[in-house]
Amino acid sequence: MRDGPGFSRSLSYGTLACFRDSSLFRQEGHWPGAVLRPITRGFGEVPARPLTTLSGWILNREMKRVSFVTLGCKTNQFETAAMDEALRKEGFVVVPPGQAVDVCVINTCTVTARTDAESRRLIRRAHRENPSAVIVVTGCYSQLSPEVFQGFPGVSLIIGNSEKRELVELLRDLDGGQQVKVADISREQEAAPMPLESFSEHTRAFLQVQNGCDSRCSYCIVPHVRGRSRSVPPDQALQGVRAFSAQGFREVVLTGIHLGAYGLDLTPTSSLFELASQVERQRLIPRLRLGSVEPTEIPDSLIRLIAGAETLCPHLHIPLQSGDDQVLFAMNRPYTGAFFREVVEELVSAVPSIFIGTDIIAGFPGETDQEFQRGYRFLESLPLAAFHVFPFSPRQRTPAATMPGRVPAPVVKERAEALRKLSTAKKESFFKRFIGRELEVLIQEQGTDGTMKGLSRNYIPVSVTRCSAPVNSEVRVRVTGVEGEAVRGEAVT
Repeated sequence: MRDGPGFSRSLSYGTLACFRDSSLFRQEGHWPGAVLRPITRGFGEVPARPLTTLSGWILNREMKRVSFVTLGCKTNQFETAAMDEALRKEGFVVVPPGQAVDVCVINTCTVTARTDAESRRLIRRAHRENPSAVIVVTGCYSQLSPEVFQGFPGVSLIIGNSEKRELVELLRDLDGGQQVKVADISREQEAAPMPLESFSEHTRAFLQVQNGCDSRCSYCIVPHVRGRSRSVPPDQALQGVRAFSAQGFREVVLTGIHLGAYGLDLTPTSSLFELASQVERQRLIPRLRLGSVEPTEIPDSLIRLIAGAETLCPHLHIPLQSGDDQVLFAMNRPYTGAFFREVVEELVSAVPSIFIGTDIIAGFPGETDQEFQRGYRFLESLPLAAFHVFPFSPRQRTPAATMPGRVPAPVVKERAEALRKLSTAKKESFFKRFIGRELEVLIQEQGTDGTMKGLSRNYIPVSVTRCSAPVNSEVRVRVTGVEGEAVRGEAVT
């Protein structure tokens, strides 16, 4: 039995995703003699240097255009949506990147070297496309290494994760010098999620109910950039679900950095199971979806809830990271492959249609060919629907960064490719199980080919023909085939 709080030791991080929901700020003047003011941060001061940038009086302009570029997890997406909303209330018009704009906010990710590089590339491109725009850099990369961005042309404001709540005020205070404000996030005691009344999507909304992580997986930088685990009180979380439902959203996704640790820091304590049960019992939203949950944080009670739920969707993302016990031990993951298998098989037995995804790191330091092959065969034997594959990326300040036995890059690439091919085969096999069956699909948009695009409750993308239902409605669809990363089907009349 696994009822109870479980043993929480890991982060839950999402796939690299770049969401370009908005655009950039156009610089209105230049100050060749402007000087970067020393600003105290959690780890020292920024040295003064000449800089050309924009003054904060841009907030007083009648027409202000802003764009957002977001990398990383669903928590980042939620926080981008909150910043988007805050600037709209100040009169900003949100436009896609690449258009003529005044401000560009880039919400970075630092979970891998690849996301670091992508963050830097997007900042340079933003300046190249709008050379007079004010660029704001925030997110986990700037939280960890704000000094990296001091020499970037056009970057006027560098802020950490906590400072996202102050974006409007910080823009207003810009005076011609580059400003850096990055607090010591380890001192944060409360979740204090950013206020958000609506969401940029029309059908699904992310609701942040937890932040931070107390685990210390040997490869993971996330605790350093998100702080300790902090939960939103249940009454506030439930009110957030109600508010999104009142706005017309059909689905809410509960998100957090370590979602399975929800409620353990509260007095009295709570749990993710208790929160999901309240949403289910009160029927607050037609569809509730959970973000990533650790295998040690899926009690039998949660499995039973999913099995009998009308609201809670049959979909879980459960990070594994490696299918070999020796590698799991080196990663400081608090379970074995046998434990993971037990959890997954219990879920599939209770909910046969459930979509279970996972995360896998390829080429962890010291991973031998034999260990990789054992892990591969383990994954092959599991009833998983798909997995995200991350080539190992050393992160400074983590134990894994200095571990011996670094796997050569060509080998890491080869292993990652083999795992991705296995994931593709798993997903196709999972999708084919539903040919001839009916799925409840939330219509999200109209495709360019005249079909309607939607998402099933068990996380299958669906292209729907013969469908006249409007966006943001749920329809029954009979699946007729598989098309790459989605299935196709016909609306059932």
